[in-house]
Amino acid sequence: MTLRKATVLSLAALFLALAMIPSAFAQGTAKVRVLHASPDAPAVDVYVNGSKTLSDVPFFTASDYLDLPAGTYRVQVTPAGAPASDAVIDANATVEAGKAYTIAATGPVAAISPTIIVDDLSAPASGQAKVRVYHFSPDAPAVDVKLASGTTLISGLAFPNASDYLEVPAGSYDLQVTPAGASAVVIDLPGTSLAAGKIYSVFATNVVASIKPELAVSDPVAASSAAPTSLPNTAAGDVSPLGLILVLAATMLVAGALLIRRRAA
Repeated sequence: MTLRKATVLSLAALFLALAMIPSAFAQGTAKVRVLHASPDAPAVDVYVNGSKTLSDVPFFTASDYLDLPAGTYRVQVTPAGAPASDAVIDANATVEAGKAYTIAATGPVAAISPTIIVDDLSAPASGQAKVRVYHFSPDAPAVDVKLASGTTLISGLAFPNASDYLEVPAGSYDLQVTPAGASAVVIDLPGTSLAAGKIYSVFATNVVASIKPELAVSDPVAASSAAPTSLPNTAAGDVSPLGLILVLAATMLVAGALLIRRRAA
């Protein structure tokens, strides 16, 4: 197995694994959102404790924010359509509860890497919306985010980083993204409607020649509430426990890093 294949399958699986599961929040757990933002990474299947959990998950996919219960699980990752016996990653990992954050597979296949960004899911002030921009276009230069009137809101945001949160009055805005210090518009977002009490994530994705904005809208997260203990059926009538899916993100980070280190040694 090549380094390229090990890297792609491990990290693509990591950031796709939670894409189709409803969001929940529980006291004492980490809140995590997982993104596949690597433009040329392949689709994968994921097996957890021997059961197929997700199938053929592609770029660009983003999950809702999900809770990560602590636990130790066996995770296997295969090329899409392959059985668990053909796993290119087979690992056990333990994760603990933590902060809210975004985990993304970023960069092209040749340089794919995990990007972890701490997020703030607290509510904006009354009548305000929160906006954050994530620069996940691997060959795009640093960018500025502006109003069409010329007012700069975010300066010099470079790959693969996220801006600070902006709190703005609810309303409609004409937003533009330009190379840092320049005026040429590479992403145009006219009439962007921002509702009070919402949190908006704007992702600049794909390579610069095909750069595309992706938008995710989240509700603020309270300090605690009940969380589901099981998930919908995903394959062959099996029900996957919540912990099995959510732990996958941290497992793949560890497994992918080990494969790369072993190959490089």
